[in-house]
This record gives sequence, C-alpha cells and structure tokens, in this order.
Amino acid sequence: MPHTVSVESNASYTVSVESNTVSPAAGEHPLQYNYTLWYSRRTPSRPANTQSYEQNIRQIGTVASVEQFWKFYSHLVRPGDLTGHSDFHLFKEGIKPMWEDEANKNGGKWIIRLRKGLASRFWENIILAMLGEQFMVGEEICGVVVSIRFQEDILSIWNKTASDQVTTSRIRDTLRRVLNLPPNTIMEYKTHNDSLKDNSSFRNTKITL
Repeated sequence: MPHTVSVESNASYTVSVESNTVSPAAGEHPLQYNYTLWYSRRTPSRPANTQSYEQNIRQIGTVASVEQFWKFYSHLVRPGDLTGHSDFHLFKEGIKPMWEDEANKNGGKWIIRLRKGLASRFWENIILAMLGEQFMVGEEICGVVVSIRFQEDILSIWNKTASDQVTTSRIRDTLRRVLNLPPNTIMEYKTHNDSLKDNSSFRNTKITL
C-alpha cells in the first residue's frame, strides 16, 4: 500500500512512497545498490546531539531501479523550495546518515558551499552521478546530502575511509567533473571523527583547491 509522507510539517509538500519497493519490477533497470532517502529538519538555536538528531531524521522511502527513482523523484520537493534548517540525505540502503553509523564512523565527507539558488540543480547532478556509479571507487561512497541553510546551501558526499587519500582525491576530482565546478572552487573535507569531537558538520574543515 502506498502511503504519503509530509516532508515539512508546516508545508503542503508530500511524497508518495511505496512501502514495498525494495526490488526492481520486471523489465526495470536495477541500480547497483538500493538507496534510501531521508529528511531532517531542526531548529538552528538548539544544540544538536545524537539523540535529538536521530529523532529529527525521517526515512521517506527506498528505490531499487532507475524507474523507481524517477517516479519517486518527480514527487519530491526540490531542495531550493525547502525552508529553514533542512536536509535531504540519499544513502545506500542500510546506512543511516549519521556519523556514528558503522559504515560512516571511519569516513568523512567532501563539502561544497553553494550560493542560494543553485542547490536543486547541483543536488540532482550529484545524485545522478552516484546512482550511475561515476565515482568509480567501489564500495566507498555511502551517500550524499544537501543542506539548506539561511545564508548558503551545502552539498556533501560521504565516503567510508577518510584515511584513504587516493580514494578521497578521486571522489574530489569526480565531483569537480560531474558538477562542472570552476577550477578555483574551494573544496572542504572533514572526517566524521572530527565532527563527533566538535559536534559540527561544517566547521573546522580542511580546505583544498
């Protein structure tokens, strides 16, 4: 049975989610991995902790084929239309978009800060690159996140092994290519271990050009 999930509590956006769409239907084109979409929203003035974050994050649905993804995506509000302190997370099925998750705890993320108005296009491009296995790093990619903030929007891609510099560099270079970033775009990397230490996703990052 399909059920409808409200994306924002104060908005009319809804997403129609099939609760049993976890395998490709006959004739569909399977993705290499199943992916689950999550949504989170919190009040910026409240300090975040693991418990409150886990309470604020909601699983919206899972897709297993190209056709399921486009059907799902067509009903989804675009990031640029979200308000406040909101995030979409698209992760491989079985991986929670949390620093402490077993698949994430030794990893980190590349961060790209966007001026307002660009989030929807960049989000779609990074999703398609991930679903299409364009990063060519095997199991390393965990998921992608778009974070809507008041002054800027932030795109990030999470990987499993922060200490693997060859892999993290390949992810960075692929990001530049698939997003068609200008050569002088600042890229930032932060390990999830550092995020746990300072309880922050985007502060105290390592910057690279």
